[in-house]
Amino acid sequence: MSDPIQPSGLRGAVDLSSLVQRPPAQRQPGGADPSAGTGDAIVFETDDAAFGATLELSRTVPVVVVLWASWSEQSIALVETLDRLVRAREGRLVLAAADADRSPQLVQAFQAQAIPTVVAVVAGQPVPLFAGVQPDDVIEQVFDQLLELGAQHGVSGHVEAGGDPGEGPAEPVEPPLPPLHQEAYDAIERGDFEAAASAYRTAIAQDPRDSLAVAGLAQANLLWRLQGKTLDAIRNAAASAPDDLEAQLDVADLDLSGGHIDDAFDRLLTLFPKLDADGKRAVRERLVELFEVVGTDDPRVIAARRRLTNLLY
Repeated sequence: MSDPIQPSGLRGAVDLSSLVQRPPAQRQPGGADPSAGTGDAIVFETDDAAFGATLELSRTVPVVVVLWASWSEQSIALVETLDRLVRAREGRLVLAAADADRSPQLVQAFQAQAIPTVVAVVAGQPVPLFAGVQPDDVIEQVFDQLLELGAQHGVSGHVEAGGDPGEGPAEPVEPPLPPLHQEAYDAIERGDFEAAASAYRTAIAQDPRDSLAVAGLAQANLLWRLQGKTLDAIRNAAASAPDDLEAQLDVADLDLSGGHIDDAFDRLLTLFPKLDADGKRAVRERLVELFEVVGTDDPRVIAARRRLTNLLY
């Protein structure tokens, strides 16, 4: 029996992106439970072709994935146990069962060394759980940790039971936003970015560890800075005054908002050594804010942060 692996984080070496853009699979009769032949929105089948929908579902509710095989009695017993324990969580977790013989890419992507193997997907990222049959209390403990991990990353929705297993996962039910986050979201919807920033600042003051509010504040500030400015005016100003700090900060904002992330970072990092102390502080603060907009674990952010560190020291 393998010891369960503690779900310590979301980022790892496993890349699931190749499984996203695939056509829906032809469903076999029956559902996710290979012994009972049933399936619905909470417990369902998946495979290489259908896993894109499962990844999307994982952005709202943690998905437990079991790689099983019909020739393995341990597999069938484990799926029965997982079905029962997942259903007891009343839609806060879902179970996706993948026949290893029909899902070789999933087996490879999750680096499964044995059948059955159980992993999870949270916000599109893999989380190793355990291999082989485990006692109920061990699985319950892993599920508790998985729900905590999901909450830390804003994945705390639920799905409703029922539905046709042939239709795959049902649409998840989004959890309500915290009041200040909802206030900020509503302000952004009506174009009041100053009010949105104020709501996020209040949320951060109440909980400095609120990473979603920190990222939201950075996004609201970016939109606020760009409000009322035209693309041509920003680019013309930057081109005519390559040493003007405010003009270069504006065009970096514009680049990032248009998806040209590397260009935005390179512009500011190239300018950085030429600036005085106040200018360097302004660029560093802007970069830190833009890092939050992109996501601090994005490879482009990691590379830019490393470059900034080298310039500082």
